[in-house]
Amino acid sequence: MVNRILSHDQIQHITKRIAYQIYETNVDEKEIVVAGINGGGESFAKKIIAVLNKITDAKIVFCKVDMDKKNPLQSGVTTSLSFDDYTNKSIVLVDDVLNSGTTLIYGTHHFLKTPIKQLKTAVLVNRNHKRYPIKADFKGISLSTSLNEHIKVVFETKNNAVYLE
Repeated sequence: MVNRILSHDQIQHITKRIAYQIYETNVDEKEIVVAGINGGGESFAKKIIAVLNKITDAKIVFCKVDMDKKNPLQSGVTTSLSFDDYTNKSIVLVDDVLNSGTTLIYGTHHFLKTPIKQLKTAVLVNRNHKRYPIKADFKGISLSTSLNEHIKVVFETKNNAVYLE
């Protein structure tokens, strides 16, 4: 059984709200790095960036974060920016779903290898199944789901949606 949890319009509103929260947290920053974890996190980060570019004069820099989500320790974490590009900057690490916390904790670990001003996290859906001590600073919705259920996020032009399967 598939249930739609969030519609396109609801995702648009959540994206705008999270972008404003990021702006408020970084109101004095001249540059904000928005780092999207490969897959849904990258897509969600780009949507947040589109809103941020409309509401702030700060330079918004996109950073793609690549990792093997099933085995991030083995594959390591790489980014489209060098360490120098985000040293002493404010960073927002973005993913679509926070499930066990694995991708966020390894992504966070990568950025903490260099001096930064602050690191915040943003997710569209927080599932509350964390195995690691990490939380989403900015979240769209929190869902209490069973481990057997799956969250599917679809980012399509004019047809974004979140489904519980």
